[in-house]
Parts: sequence; C-alpha cells; structure tokens
Amino acid sequence: MRGGPTFDEERFSVNVARLKKGGETFEVVIDPDAAVRYKQGEISDLKDVLKAEKIMADAKKGELASEAHMQSLFGTSEPTKVAQIILDQGELQLTHEHRERLREQKRNKVASIIHMNAINPQTGIVHPLERVKRAMDEARVRLDEYKSAQDQVQDVVRALQPILPIKFTTFIAEIHLPATHAAKCYGVFEQYGTLQKEDWLSDGSLAVKLEVPAGRYNDLVDELSSKTHGDVEISKQERK
Repeated sequence: MRGGPTFDEERFSVNVARLKKGGETFEVVIDPDAAVRYKQGEISDLKDVLKAEKIMADAKKGELASEAHMQSLFGTSEPTKVAQIILDQGELQLTHEHRERLREQKRNKVASIIHMNAINPQTGIVHPLERVKRAMDEARVRLDEYKSAQDQVQDVVRALQPILPIKFTTFIAEIHLPATHAAKCYGVFEQYGTLQKEDWLSDGSLAVKLEVPAGRYNDLVDELSSKTHGDVEISKQERK
C-alpha cells in the first residue's frame, strides 16, 4: 500500500473530477462512490454523481469556470454537458481518506472472491479468508481503487502464488434429502450454486447434483445439516 497522501490528495478537501483542457482546469464536485461506479459503467445518470451542477475552475476555492472558456473549448457552456465531458475524459481526484477506504473495500472484495472460489491444490482445502488477506499484505499487493475487484483478481493471484498456492475450482455436491426435508430445503440450492440435476424419487425424497464454488461448499453443508438436524447425505467431487 502507498504511504502518505500525494500533493493532489492534500490539495483537495473535496472529491472532484478534473479535466485540463486548453491550458485551463475544469472541475465538478462529485459523490465519490457514485463517480467510481460511473467510471466503471455501472451507472449513467449524472444526477447520481454530481454534488452540484456547476463547473469550477477551482472547487476548493469556490471559483467558477469561465463560460466563455467553456464555450470555446467544449463547444457548449451548458453545465451538465460539460460535466459529462469532464467525467468521461478527466480524472477523479479523491480525498486521501476516501481513496484508502476504496482500497480497503477492494482488498476485502478480492480476498473474498479468492476465498469463495479457490482451494489450495496441495491439500484440496479452501484458504481461510484471513489467510488470503495476510498473503496479500505479505505480497504487498497494490489495488487500483478505480478498477472492479473482479478485474484485478488474476493479477492478485499471480502475486500470491509464491506465498499461497491457489487453484480456482468448483465442486459437484451430491445431495440426498429425505421426504420430510426435501421441499423446505429446495430453496437453499440457488443460494449456493447451480443446479445440475434433480430427481424426485418415489418415496418423496430428493437427489440433486449442485455445482458449488469451492469456498461455499462447507457453508452449504452447515446450512443443510442445520435445517435437517443432520438428516441429509452429502458428498462432493471436484469438477474436472
């Protein structure tokens, strides 16, 4: 992780999107979480992103941008149109505190994805979540707060391989539920994986094959065991 804030991070006590054009600086004050989602293509409504529909030359000082300069450089002085150009072409300038919060959120998300979907190929056992996080710290993984967690997983896995052997895989869980529990437990399956096969047997019992992310298998076992008071048969094999 990076050390102290950069000059830009110290300068901005507000979160802004900034674009330099024609020797001029143009800024809009933003909701930082919404702006990141906008950059990632998750939302498109500027009303969710902008704190105010004003174009600034210096948001910290409260200085408005020149309408004449906007007209000359953007072909319009209409604030929302200029704001969209700034968001699309410019850079987000977030406070140091907010950048650190985004990085921590990304760290937790990436670690969770690895924990939920991968095993140690040497043991066949899922890596505990906290072990994954410690390995990320040991490898000094640096995450991009503007990229989605999913888009950064493979880079993180490559960085972790010398410390933590990782193999992404899924299990096929074979489950047999007696008639007394079959109906009430059926809704559990969609919470944990993808149903591959189901057979309602003549005695009212249910046999299913469920594809489950490696890190979800033990949770599935625990929930079915709890709901049936242990009256369930369940086994797994790694999907080839």
